[in-house]
Amino acid sequence: MISRRPNGGTLAFATLCVAAAVILLGASEPGPIFVDGAKDAGLDFHYFNGMSGRLYFVEMMGSGIAVFDYDGDGDMDVFFPQGHMLGSGNAVADATLPPGDDKPLTGRLFRNDLEVKADGTRVLHFTDVTETSGIRADGYGMGAAVGDFDNDGHPDLYLLNFDGNQLWHNNGDGTFTEVTRQAGVGDDRWSSSATFFDYDGDGLLDLFVAEYVDYQLSNDKACFTSAGARDYCGPLSYNPVADRLYHNRGDGTFEDVTAESGIATKPGNGLGVVATDFDGDGDPDLYVANDQMVNFLWVNQGNGRFADQAVLSGAAVNAAGLAEASMGVAVGDVDNDGDPDLLLTHLNRETNTLYVNQGTGLFSDDTLSSGLGPASLPYTSFGTGWFDYDNDGWLDLFAANGEVRVIEAQRQAGDVFPLHQINQLFHNDSGHFEEVTSRAGELFELSEVSRGAAFVDIDNDGDTDVIVANNSGPARLMLNQVGQNHDWLGLRLIDPRLRRDAYGAVASLRLANGRTLTRQVHTDGSYSSANDPRLLFGLGDDHAAHVIDVRWPDGKEETFGPFAANAYYELVRGTGRARFAAATDP
Repeated sequence: MISRRPNGGTLAFATLCVAAAVILLGASEPGPIFVDGAKDAGLDFHYFNGMSGRLYFVEMMGSGIAVFDYDGDGDMDVFFPQGHMLGSGNAVADATLPPGDDKPLTGRLFRNDLEVKADGTRVLHFTDVTETSGIRADGYGMGAAVGDFDNDGHPDLYLLNFDGNQLWHNNGDGTFTEVTRQAGVGDDRWSSSATFFDYDGDGLLDLFVAEYVDYQLSNDKACFTSAGARDYCGPLSYNPVADRLYHNRGDGTFEDVTAESGIATKPGNGLGVVATDFDGDGDPDLYVANDQMVNFLWVNQGNGRFADQAVLSGAAVNAAGLAEASMGVAVGDVDNDGDPDLLLTHLNRETNTLYVNQGTGLFSDDTLSSGLGPASLPYTSFGTGWFDYDNDGWLDLFAANGEVRVIEAQRQAGDVFPLHQINQLFHNDSGHFEEVTSRAGELFELSEVSRGAAFVDIDNDGDTDVIVANNSGPARLMLNQVGQNHDWLGLRLIDPRLRRDAYGAVASLRLANGRTLTRQVHTDGSYSSANDPRLLFGLGDDHAAHVIDVRWPDGKEETFGPFAANAYYELVRGTGRARFAAATDP
């Protein structure tokens, strides 16, 4: 594979040192699509759920992941939330499944120390910098959201916990300071997912927090299988609660505007959230995936208020009119028609559901015609995302799977955490999906209790990798082995006035065959996770120099390019020019 520098030079790309070999698809002996690079790269994390045989509801949920460039060196770092022991009087020694290592049971921050050598060889290595970072994430961790809330050029970290959230301000020197109380965002309910987004267009990132149910260990209930055996409870055993919306005042504090915005009018069992402009009117809306009840589509009214139009839009329930157990959510232009589509992950015996946007925020359930339906029926899915793993110009799909109700066969076989399943990978063939799990690699033969999934080009080689968080299991770093079969273009969209990634900006790339690829800057989605804010365009067999049209969050439009392929660029608002992102080459 050849990587072309902006000045016209070329550089041979070598494969990652952490992988034994890369055998490209299409060769006589096709190799895996992904390999696990976590161990070799030092990304050593094991989620501890604190179970002790009491089957607390929270213990089987598991956590998400955050990827973000906290130190500004051009590669993405990783934060993992962590659990702790549950139950009054219980010590770690009482745990059914012990911690995976002897590290303190707190969230962990890993710095990406990617080295790109003169010959193009990439050496991926992570360093655990939790202690020196100042982050003390000792709550029962569920997930994380990332956003530069004070526009100082350094992305901040919001942690979602079962027992009280935290906001960590990035000081820009490798350290963080907790500012939860000062900022006014210390939500003490069971929070699941969150997103930073600018709903009122003032240039400041506001914060939406999806809340799950009114559950504490003190109101834990005993639930049972149809055969009378003890089992985990579901969300309908507890009362739903309203999500929260915080308005950024611009002085380091937030105002809780849940009531006046209209968000408070509808309690739900929220597990996933994405913010995007679904109806094309220029301001961001919110879609909330609710577990075992109708989903919400909060349409931005442009006056500080939101109206739930999920039922009217066709995205509240599936085509059969049934509410499903929505856990994860992915947004992306899956059919390459320029508008954002939705994928919701669900319980087994329910399909993972595809809602295709008809262009004005009206959706059709295309699950069956897409080919995604039947293959998802045996599985319970959480983390998910649209990503073009082979860079052919069509967004593919990953689903992280793991049950929430005891699998009887696993229990009878003596498994103390009988919820494990394999994960799934689907290839998008011009709008129709084929499951390719069986040839995706040994990672997809592992049966684990997978929850969060974060999508990131972790080694800056131009293809999307996936990090998976497993409940009571090790994290997996799924390194992409096939993306460089095709050309690609990577972008980071920067608004210099705000000194941060332009959340909500939309980039469109015109291909020679007349198709246009559309991508939006965002980090939210999946399940309780924060993703890479950079945009990756797979170019397929289109080798032309490409022009990018950008629509900034305030509606202003700008054109950049043409660009040579196989490099990252920073597109700086107001300049019409791009800067080469030097982290991709030595």
